[in-house]
Amino acid sequence: MNAQTPDEPPASTKSVPTMANTGAIAAVGLDLQEGKVIPRKQVWSWALWDWSNQPYNTVILTFIFTALYLLSDAFLPADVAALADDDPVKERALGVLSSGLGYAIGAAGLIIALVAPVIGQRSDTSGNRKGWLAAATLVVALSMLALFFVEADPRFFLLGISLVAIGSVFSEFGGVNYNAMLVQISTPKTVGKISGLGWGLGYIGGILALVIVVVAYSLDWFGIPTEDGLPFRLVAVGCAIWSIVFAIPIFVNVPSVPPTAAREKVNFFRSYVVLVQDIRRLFRDSRDTFWFLIASAVYRDGLAGVFAFGAAIAAVTFGFGFLEVVAFGIAANLIAGVSTIISGRFDDRFGPRSVILTALVGLVVSGTAVFLLHDAGKVVFWIGGLLLCAFVGPAQSASRSLLARVTPAGREGEIFGLYATTGRAASFISPLLWGVFISIFGFQYWGILGIVLVLAVGLVLMLFVKVAPKAD
Repeated sequence: MNAQTPDEPPASTKSVPTMANTGAIAAVGLDLQEGKVIPRKQVWSWALWDWSNQPYNTVILTFIFTALYLLSDAFLPADVAALADDDPVKERALGVLSSGLGYAIGAAGLIIALVAPVIGQRSDTSGNRKGWLAAATLVVALSMLALFFVEADPRFFLLGISLVAIGSVFSEFGGVNYNAMLVQISTPKTVGKISGLGWGLGYIGGILALVIVVVAYSLDWFGIPTEDGLPFRLVAVGCAIWSIVFAIPIFVNVPSVPPTAAREKVNFFRSYVVLVQDIRRLFRDSRDTFWFLIASAVYRDGLAGVFAFGAAIAAVTFGFGFLEVVAFGIAANLIAGVSTIISGRFDDRFGPRSVILTALVGLVVSGTAVFLLHDAGKVVFWIGGLLLCAFVGPAQSASRSLLARVTPAGREGEIFGLYATTGRAASFISPLLWGVFISIFGFQYWGILGIVLVLAVGLVLMLFVKVAPKAD
């Protein structure tokens, strides 16, 4: 990143973007926050939602429940599970479980793509972002509670991946309204730092959650019987309780916003007609933002793939045991959290586009190295995997910051809904390529190449995106 070439033009050359469903040049939401003093309590309460939601992403989706339980011998037929770990039949059977998880997450992505923008649009119209966020948070918690019923038997595998997929859907729905609230608790000078704080705090929360799991495992799960995967099922219950408790501050301390003025209220299905009109207007009046949504859709799917399948790669391809996977998860979240918080300051200084491009280059190089050197042992994943984690968070945070900088006032839910939709319109690509590459070549490590390919395409697309100028 070069301090002499920031993403945004000098203030004297800036203009205000015309964006979705405005019909005219609109004030940028962040610009209306210029000069405001945001109470620290609101900032930290907002950031704590990332902390509250992190156990789903870290413990359930990535490092513990799926990687060490759903994708383990427990869900293979007894005769296959009894084979040696290096037996090709067993390796292929574990690959089938991995591809099944990929297909479930991909299906969840399609649902998100169809519904997310309408949720954002309707929350803008009603002024009820917190209500939508509360409902989504509750469903994610309930999906984790229901994982208690996924016993260690192949018959329960479909239930397990279905509940994980439901959590993925509603975690994203919650994220639409949570991201839209970023504009409420930041200013043009602090949006990068606060966005980074949210992501970073989430990663650090993931560390604490993983440490608790390690302590429980080291103490033999406090004497809990291990039959039928009971410890893992209780971990899911603990994550559900965590998500509810730490989500409370955002609902208590961050104020609601009024409904968007002059916004027509329509029924759910009519919302799709309005959505099409919004997209057309966005393409016509704010072309750079439109193409950013497309480019970010691709590379954010690759980012999601890194975390969705990272622990599964560690466990299956590199042979990490339980404690090794959890130790890697702790290190990964620590590095991701610190790098994201630091990158937030680079974002405010050099611009989000520079942060995104730097991170994507790092991800493609690191991911390619992990694929090519997979036979060299665990040290490859320790180094390459942690490098991947160091770049994921900054790319995610800077993407949210960039969009917040160009979103017109009163359209935050709508635009972040489109952000979720364009992301999820492409969100089947990474899981699909993961599953297809494994199915074709027969071994899990080929799935790494599918994720790297998605990141590389996203990087190329992002090179052609110029940041839409914004008003001072």
